[in-house]
Amino acid sequence: MPVIFSHEIDSKTLAPEDFQVTTASGKIGRVGCVTLRPADEDGEKRTVLVIGEYGSKDDQPVKVEIIGDMMSTDGRVNFKGARAEVIPLGAGATMILSELVPRNKWRLGTKGNCPREGVKSVVRVTWAGGITKPGGAEIDEKERRLYRVTVRKPDGTLAIVTPIAVADLNDNDNNHELCIGADGDPVSVFFPAGALTDPNEDLNPDAEVKVSGARP
Repeated sequence: MPVIFSHEIDSKTLAPEDFQVTTASGKIGRVGCVTLRPADEDGEKRTVLVIGEYGSKDDQPVKVEIIGDMMSTDGRVNFKGARAEVIPLGAGATMILSELVPRNKWRLGTKGNCPREGVKSVVRVTWAGGITKPGGAEIDEKERRLYRVTVRKPDGTLAIVTPIAVADLNDNDNNHELCIGADGDPVSVFFPAGALTDPNEDLNPDAEVKVSGARP
């Protein structure tokens, strides 16, 4: 079960006993292992893969709580006491976070990254679970054209644009980097239902997420 946090996690403070998972019947599950892999690149270390015996198809997990000290990489946030409802097993991969990638973190011009020319901003989107095309293949131009990014242009008006490329592919994690070629500040990201699946082959629902740090 992937658990996604608002800040990157300091791996030295990450332990199985930090997590408590409760099922619909009220049972407390057993968490045996936690890892930041495969989403462990710079800027991605906020998805913790929680592995254990904490429910079943007939008694699914419904709540996850942080009961130990788990710190953000900058040391400013302790997630102890945080809790969240669990997305049902059959709900499909859901886009739940989008954020601007700082310019000094852009990777341009190499295989799998944004193109060297024409990029005005980069937005990282994080999904609840690994995402592929139905059948398991990586996304391609068809899915790129389905992403819709709302940007606020320099004159204050809003426009909807399509990324000129999608980067951070072929690594089996739950992140995409949208390479934006339009001037303006990204405000939100939309992706329509029915184009991507999680590892259980459940199709994604509609999702629109505000870009973290975007101006109101």
